[in-house]
Amino acid sequence: MRWDGNRESENVEDRRDEGGGSPVFGGRSIGIGTIVVALLGGWVLGINPLTLLGVLSGGSPVAVQQQAPAHKPPADDQMARFVSTVLADTEDVWTDIFRRNGGSYKDPRLVLFRGVTQTACGTGQAAMGPFYCPADQKVYIDLGFYQTLKNQLGAPGDFAQAYVIAHEVGHHVQNLLGISAKVDNMRGRVSKTEYNQLSVRLELQADCLAGVWAHHAQNARQILEQGDVEEAMNAAAKIGDDALQRAAGGAVVPDSFTHGTSAQRQRWFNSGLQRGELKGCDTFSARQL
Repeated sequence: MRWDGNRESENVEDRRDEGGGSPVFGGRSIGIGTIVVALLGGWVLGINPLTLLGVLSGGSPVAVQQQAPAHKPPADDQMARFVSTVLADTEDVWTDIFRRNGGSYKDPRLVLFRGVTQTACGTGQAAMGPFYCPADQKVYIDLGFYQTLKNQLGAPGDFAQAYVIAHEVGHHVQNLLGISAKVDNMRGRVSKTEYNQLSVRLELQADCLAGVWAHHAQNARQILEQGDVEEAMNAAAKIGDDALQRAAGGAVVPDSFTHGTSAQRQRWFNSGLQRGELKGCDTFSARQL
């Protein structure tokens, strides 16, 4: 991926030198890492991943203590520069798309943390993987997740890493458009299986929106190198619900899916990449995912 030398975002907070409290799960956070922690929990803790999924998908936002203002990451931190550059690229793309559709895009903030950190959705922790909190409109990531993505999930590559950021920014786009709130309002009004199905459509739409970003970034700045698309497609495959449940050594249980199958995640990312259109990401009207 061609990124070095491109604009870096100013909307990055570095909390990696802050002390964290005891890690707990809390709040409604939407993220690519929700399914990952279920798998890792099964590996490390011997807990059924489906049990962890149930824990991670529930809860209500909780109040958090005010934190000291975070600082910018060091200028010589290569990985921080990378995610700052990817974030800047998403800002440019979505600002342009919103403007062309008569709207105004509000940039999210990206928080780098280590271990645990406070969010408006509760206490976030590294084991959750990257996630987006709608309540404070921030994307949170412990950069150590990229080692998990490469070494434990088998999805290396810088464009796979960029896809992770773009997916979470996709959730921010959904939040600005009011889509996330509509889905969240269905909690408790429908069965757990039906809510999981809505969650799958939300996640697949975020995959598609990540593809839309890549489409426009490529057209504007030619960021893609040979093998980049394959890296993202491989990452999408490795984090499909069915693939993760198989890797955890359990049965594949479609009713428990919250993010979509490997094939679905690949299909919707590729759809956004090829078409580059918001209207092409309407997973909620799609008869076939």
